Amino acid sequence: MKRKITIAGAGLVGSLCALYMQKRGFQTSIYERRDDLRLAKITAGKSINLALSERGWSALKKVSAAENVEKIAIPMYKRIMHDVHGELSEQAYGNPGQAIYSVSRSKLNLVLMEMAEKLGVEIHCNQKCKDVDFDTGNATFEHTNSKEKISINSDLIIGADGAFSAVRSQMLKRSRQQYSQQYIEHGYKELVIPAHTNGTHKLEKNALHIWPRGNFMLIALPNLDGSYTCTLFAPYEGDNSFEELNTNKDVQEYFEKTFPDLVPLIPDLCEQFFANPTSSMAIMRTFPWHVKDKTVLIGDAAHATVPFYGQGMNAGFEDCRVLDELLDKHNNNFKTCFEEYSRVRKPNGDGVQDLSMHNFIVMRDKTAQAEFLLQKKIEQKFTQRYPDKWIPLYSMVSFTNISYADAWVIGMKQEKLMQTIMSKPNIDQIWDSEDVMKEMLRLI
Repeated sequence: MKRKITIAGAGLVGSLCALYMQKRGFQTSIYERRDDLRLAKITAGKSINLALSERGWSALKKVSAAENVEKIAIPMYKRIMHDVHGELSEQAYGNPGQAIYSVSRSKLNLVLMEMAEKLGVEIHCNQKCKDVDFDTGNATFEHTNSKEKISINSDLIIGADGAFSAVRSQMLKRSRQQYSQQYIEHGYKELVIPAHTNGTHKLEKNALHIWPRGNFMLIALPNLDGSYTCTLFAPYEGDNSFEELNTNKDVQEYFEKTFPDLVPLIPDLCEQFFANPTSSMAIMRTFPWHVKDKTVLIGDAAHATVPFYGQGMNAGFEDCRVLDELLDKHNNNFKTCFEEYSRVRKPNGDGVQDLSMHNFIVMRDKTAQAEFLLQKKIEQKFTQRYPDKWIPLYSMVSFTNISYADAWVIGMKQEKLMQTIMSKPNIDQIWDSEDVMKEMLRLI
């Protein structure tokens, strides 16, 4: 008899996990709180565009989903920085040919849902998780419109229901379940740069554009229709904050002062600004990520993070791949599999959160500094010369499957070494010399 799997959440991670579970031969059903995405009109303004990198691709390839996703993904080979005068500078993300990929959250979600359903996964929408019995594997869902309740019994309940997970909330009622929630002082608001009338992009297409401004910043990622999804990250209070932007005049003056080259690109800037919500960002940690052999958490339900490394989705996809590998290792023994899953994935959940906050500082501040760009040039030259001795932190995170925890530790050691190199007299004149390469070799 097939094992029954119930997944709470039909988002990106829940839909991908359903593909994995169904391919294992389990009878898989998803229960989603929201309306059916496949019937909804997709609009901008609610969700940060995604940056799909190696970890995500690895997970998609394992269930033969990568080919479908490639059709909706745009490669971004570099960052392009816009200063307050509209002058541009750029930095490659990795070696020639390496890219992260801009992809629409809703379009990616649709691809994964449709693939899962074709494979036999049942998807039930407008079903809110109300209760979980961790002894019996029974979950109660309530229809968001009719309020009718149903009770679903299964061999396993997977909580893929996001940062405000109902499954995790039920776990917190148990003794010794650890949990912390930390909101950061910044919020975000999405804007859209429309395409030219002929459908082409107004900015260089194959790049992630950043307007770094110290304590705040704006980024733009390309869309297939020629538009760009922009996200303004700013403090809620204080200088250059959302609390200062209350009228059309406030918004117009703020953008003309801080992002002058962006203003001509968004004709309806003020209308968009006030139509789209200002959303909060938080880091959420919990442990363990499972209860007995009946329940397990994946994605944001286990390790919600801030979006500054573009790794939230990639980390959730990696959860699916690792969970599948551990089920193989333990011959589908849920109890021993989940014990190892919680133990090995928790440090990586913490690692991606540390990395995300670290990269916020890099993006909003350091990418505007000539010294930082020079440091990255030195690192890139060294890694091309000695690829077995040095992989830059960004490359470890975005272009390999090295664990987040290991990448964080290695990256901090590398940063300490690079500070020694950057403190050398006249480094801006001698950075390309053999002496600098030899000194790095010696320090390693």
